[in-house]
Amino acid sequence: MTPSSGLWVVIPAFNEERSLGATLRRMAEQTDADFALVVVDNASTDDTAGVVRRFAAEHPGVNLRLVTEPEKGTGTAADTGIRHAIAYGATYIARTDADCLPSPGWVAAVKRAFGEGLEMVSGPLRPRTDEFRLKWWERRLLPAVVSVAALFGRLRPGNRDPAHLGPYVMMPGCNVAITAALYDRAGGFPRTRIEDVHEDRALVNRVRTLTRAYGLRNDVVVFGSVRRLRAYGLVGTLGWYADHRYKPDVVDIR
Repeated sequence: MTPSSGLWVVIPAFNEERSLGATLRRMAEQTDADFALVVVDNASTDDTAGVVRRFAAEHPGVNLRLVTEPEKGTGTAADTGIRHAIAYGATYIARTDADCLPSPGWVAAVKRAFGEGLEMVSGPLRPRTDEFRLKWWERRLLPAVVSVAALFGRLRPGNRDPAHLGPYVMMPGCNVAITAALYDRAGGFPRTRIEDVHEDRALVNRVRTLTRAYGLRNDVVVFGSVRRLRAYGLVGTLGWYADHRYKPDVVDIR
């Protein structure tokens, strides 16, 4: 069923049976429940799909559906989910990831941003505190990494092109929303693996050639997993976001 607001939320998921339940519960707790939710099972070999089916059965009031995408790739799965939403009438699409917890007011904040005239919006990415017992400095590490990555992005030659209508803005794929019309005009997320291309950066740069109506809002908040940060280390994480100058043997940390 298409929600009256026209907003759909897409969650790509690969082998996320341990994390996905918390993300689905957070979506069910949103202060604004007028949205549809699509989980894209991206060639998982665990019980990711089963988690979605059981949650749907236990929460019949949540407008939830499961889509499968056999070709593994974060960009591929996200694109499949968004195009499914558009085919069923979505006018706005928000994306988060299966190891993230959007703030309870995330959906409402996304809608406000669209109401203000933005066509693409993102916001703060803060560390989850329920996965690990974080030390005080660890709570500041993820925001610091995001800030450094955003600064590098503004200086990166690949993000500076005369065709761009506005400045580079870092919009992580786990916390981004876009109108269906702009997504189509921009060509969508590249259907690639995260090992090959940062699909969120690619989409932002495509959008920058089409409109100035994109930006950040402080109330569009998502709490992200620190598992990659812990596995890669600070230097490795910065290198990962800096054009994959650091590429670990195991990218999908579970």
